Amino acid sequence: MATDSTVTTGALGDPSTRLMLRVRDGDADAFAELVLAWQDRLVTLFLHHTGDHSTAEDLAQEVFLRVYRARATYQPTAKFTTWVHTIANNVASDLRQRAYRRLERGVPATTSASSSAIGLDQLAVAASGLLPARLADRTELQDIVREAVAALNERQRMAVLLAKFEQCSYEEIAEAMGLTVPAVKSLLFRARDQLRIALEPYLQGESP
Repeated sequence: MATDSTVTTGALGDPSTRLMLRVRDGDADAFAELVLAWQDRLVTLFLHHTGDHSTAEDLAQEVFLRVYRARATYQPTAKFTTWVHTIANNVASDLRQRAYRRLERGVPATTSASSSAIGLDQLAVAASGLLPARLADRTELQDIVREAVAALNERQRMAVLLAKFEQCSYEEIAEAMGLTVPAVKSLLFRARDQLRIALEPYLQGESP
């Protein structure tokens, strides 16, 4: 593997970064290992974002395609984790823009673009930090949570996903989303506060 003066110590400590450096050097087996390591994580990320498993798999494949296309110019100035989340955020943004264009043309949104989706109840409860002691009426809770998550804007949702499901730091989220750290903190604060307010009426009746 070629020596690269841009490699940081933190990046070299990331197994995925080392794999990507091998991919950059033309190692096809390394790319297969990278896909294997990240396939489920990316599908899960997009599943919580879109709510449709088929769409999530398609978006994950788009991420891998962009990773492969960019292999020759890859510079490991940060961990691969941060770089791939930047690509994932761009893919999600492209999906959102396509959805807006469909709405402008009067084309109804598809199920995959709906925010009332698989996994959103888990996302909202985890993101809000409010886990009910008992779930007497799961259907009611899911309806409330879906409405709460639907009210989040796309940037808030992505920030929550990266923080809660990918355990990214503020700095990693900021780099992935092209934001400042204070902007990320603000996004997460507003998202959690919004979810907490929406869930509060249901949770008030819960036993401590």
